[in-house]
Amino acid sequence: MRVGGRLGRRFREFTERYPFVCHGLSLSLGSTDPLDLDFLAELRVFLRKHGVRCYSEHLSYCSHQGHLYDLMPIPFTEAAVRHVAGRIRQVQDALGQRIAIENVSYYAAPAREMTELEFLNAVLREADCELLLDVNNVYVNSVNHGYDPDSFLAGIPASRIAYGHVAGHFVEAEDLLVDTHGAEVVDPVWRLLAAAYRRFGRFPTLLERDFNIPPVATLMAELAQISSAQVVASEPQPA
Repeated sequence: MRVGGRLGRRFREFTERYPFVCHGLSLSLGSTDPLDLDFLAELRVFLRKHGVRCYSEHLSYCSHQGHLYDLMPIPFTEAAVRHVAGRIRQVQDALGQRIAIENVSYYAAPAREMTELEFLNAVLREADCELLLDVNNVYVNSVNHGYDPDSFLAGIPASRIAYGHVAGHFVEAEDLLVDTHGAEVVDPVWRLLAAAYRRFGRFPTLLERDFNIPPVATLMAELAQISSAQVVASEPQPA
């Protein structure tokens, strides 16, 4: 946000030409640490300056008296719903706009009182925020925690979806997938994305790739597959 001079001007040229979204990694919505209000004030100016269409963050936490540099799971409890929803409302008030929260991958569910879907929907309602639907995370969690991903999609309120993510993952074991963003999207995730488009209609979708970056042609082929799934979902379905 603080880049200025020649690089700042070049960045502004891009945000003037193309629609941008911003995705946060360090707001730590589920933490008990105080929100960084100075950061939020600076972020508000940045979003306005560049006409950013949407700001999103993870439904997780990444700090406890200092940054943990990982996305930790929030307990699926009523108390956690109230806590994180209150912090989301505080963020939205500070920014002067609604934000989208991302359903995250998680590998443990301490002190669970409700399902992942129940927790997600409760936060969306109480915070009155939008959803960044990560389709790969739905699939990864469905394998790791033994639920039906299509049923999970069926329980999501379509009106909350701001945009989506799709990515690859690492197969640690038959019942343990790790969300890495370091591999190609696999067929079950493509099928789930297509099912999401059929259920919710087309929504903007970001292809995530953080490392093991392949040739551009490989990435473009995956982007073409996203576009194709969106087109097919928009076509009239047989009676």
